[in-house]
Amino acid sequence: VSTQSTWGPSKANVAMVREVITISIGQCGIQYGNAVWAQYCEEHNIDPDGHPQSDYDPEDRQLLSFFEAQNTEKLDAANQDFVPRQVTVDLESTVIDEIRQGAYRDLYHPEFLLNANEDAANNFARGHYTIGKENIDATSELIRKLTDNSENVQGFIINHAVGGGTGSGLGGLVLERLSVDYRKKSKIGFEVYPSPNLSPVIVEAYNGLLATHLLLDYTEVSLVLDNEAIYEILQRDLKVKRPTYSNVNRIMAKAVSSMTASLRFDGELNVDMNEFQTNLVPFPRLHFMTSSIAPVLSEAKGSKSFESNTVQDITDYAFNPASFLVKYSDFDVAEDKYMAISINFRGDVRSKEANQVAQWIKANNKVTFVDWCPTGFKIGLNDEPPVRID
Repeated sequence: VSTQSTWGPSKANVAMVREVITISIGQCGIQYGNAVWAQYCEEHNIDPDGHPQSDYDPEDRQLLSFFEAQNTEKLDAANQDFVPRQVTVDLESTVIDEIRQGAYRDLYHPEFLLNANEDAANNFARGHYTIGKENIDATSELIRKLTDNSENVQGFIINHAVGGGTGSGLGGLVLERLSVDYRKKSKIGFEVYPSPNLSPVIVEAYNGLLATHLLLDYTEVSLVLDNEAIYEILQRDLKVKRPTYSNVNRIMAKAVSSMTASLRFDGELNVDMNEFQTNLVPFPRLHFMTSSIAPVLSEAKGSKSFESNTVQDITDYAFNPASFLVKYSDFDVAEDKYMAISINFRGDVRSKEANQVAQWIKANNKVTFVDWCPTGFKIGLNDEPPVRID
C-alpha cells in the first residue's frame, strides 16, 4: 500500500522523519528542558504558542523529528501548529504548574504534562520504589502514545538531575522501562550531577551514586553536566556576578541544542544519534561524557570579540578545562587522557578547516589519547548557527 504524508511534500521526495522523543523528569530536568525547547523554538522560527513565525520554512521537515505537526490536513504553514514530542513528569505539581501558566503554556500538549501529588523529598528510594513506582505505568503510557504517533522513532533524550529524588529514582525507573520496551533505540541522558563544592541537597551524593548504578546499564550515552562549572563560566566569561538557575539553564540548553542540531538541520557532515555511541563509547558501561561549549562571549566586551574568533581559537577554547560543563579540580592535559572526542561545529565551518584544526590540536598536544584506544576525532558540521534568546 503506498502512503503519502498529508503535510509537506510526498515521501517519495523526502527522507523519512526519524523522531526523537524527549522525557524531562523532576524539577531540574523540567526547568532546563524548558530552556532547551525555548532554544529549539527560536532556531526553527516557532512562536511560544506553537505557531510558525513569518520566516518559517514550510519545507523544513527535519523539525518534525522533535516537533509534532497538529493540523496535518492543512498543507499551508500558516495554519500549522507544532507541539514538542516531550513527556514531562514530576512527582509534585509546582514545577509543572509553572509550565501550565508560563510563557510556553500553549506550546506543550496538556496531556503530556504528568504530575503526582506527593514528591520524592530528595530521596532516591521514594522516587524509585514507592511514589515513583505508583506513577511509572502512567508515564510509560504517555511515552507509548508518543511513539505510536511517530513514523520511525530513532531514540530518546532524557533530561534529569541525579542529585534529587525524582530525577534519580523515577529517572532510573523510566530508563529501565525504556530499555525493556524499546531495547534497540538509543537512549541519551543529559544528567546534572552533584557539584564538588556546591551542594543544595545533603544526600545528593547518595542519590547520584544510586542513579549512576542504573545509568551504567540503561543509557547508551550520558552527558554529565554540573552547576558549579557553569556558574564559573557565567561569572568569568559572561560577567554575571550572581548567576541564577535561569542563566545556568540557558548554557545547558545551548549545549543540548548543539548536540541535537545535527538531527534537526542539514549539514556538510551530520552526526546521527547512534553515531555518538558508535564513536564515543569503547565499552557499553563506559559512556559518561565530558561536554564543553565554545565560544561563551559577553556582548559587554564589544562586538570585535565576536568577529575575531577563528575556528582554531574556538576549538582551543573548547578544550580548555575551564570551559568544561563539568568541574574537574585537578584536570591535567598531559596526565588525563581521552578515549574519544566528538567535535560538532555550528555555522560557517568547512570540513577542510575542521580537519586542519583537529590535526593542530593533536600536533600541539592539546589532548592526549589513551594508548589502547587509537581513535581520533569524530567531526560534525552543521550549517545552522545557534540562536540567541533575549
